[in-house]
Amino acid sequence: MSLSSGSKFWDNVYQNKSEKEVSWFQEVPVRSLELIDELGLTAKDSIIDVGGGDSHLADSLLSKGFNDISILDISSVALAKAKLRLADQGSKIEFIASDVTKFNSLKKYRLWHDRATFHFRIKTEDIESYLEIANKSISADGYLIVSTFSKTGPDKCSGLDISRYSDVELKTLFEKCFTNIRCFEDNHKTPWHSIQSFVYCGFKKRQ
Repeated sequence: MSLSSGSKFWDNVYQNKSEKEVSWFQEVPVRSLELIDELGLTAKDSIIDVGGGDSHLADSLLSKGFNDISILDISSVALAKAKLRLADQGSKIEFIASDVTKFNSLKKYRLWHDRATFHFRIKTEDIESYLEIANKSISADGYLIVSTFSKTGPDKCSGLDISRYSDVELKTLFEKCFTNIRCFEDNHKTPWHSIQSFVYCGFKKRQ
């Protein structure tokens, strides 16, 4: 899927579905927040939520006092929904409409967070681009959190093929530039009460 067709696809998803009509919806992203809490970040540390769309992670981070937050998503419609929901607080957030594999920023982030975007990268060249861009975008003392469908998770999402991972496979992919902190699996309950298995891994950038 090209950048233009990808953005149109996801714009259509967000235009036609409410937040509780998409499988990835979380009122509170508990497991992501648990990992973030373990990192000992300060309120001034920069955080980018990759593929964040209109997720509620930004809401939770703002409530914890973080004030340097960016949300990157391929869908401008998703970002517009997030801006509307966050209202005045949205002025504290940088909204970036881009495919992650085309993302180019001079800014360095202390934390790169990605829940359910990486597993859409099924081509080797896209995976390599993602890894290169993530490494370049994270500060020398920074961290990366990535969550994907696990080996027992769905093999498609929104009708698209995805890649499923074990914790060992994620560690192997990211080990060149990142040291693993810990990994765990989690069962996510969709708004219609089906269960999806995810694997979460936290990493620290190698010096």
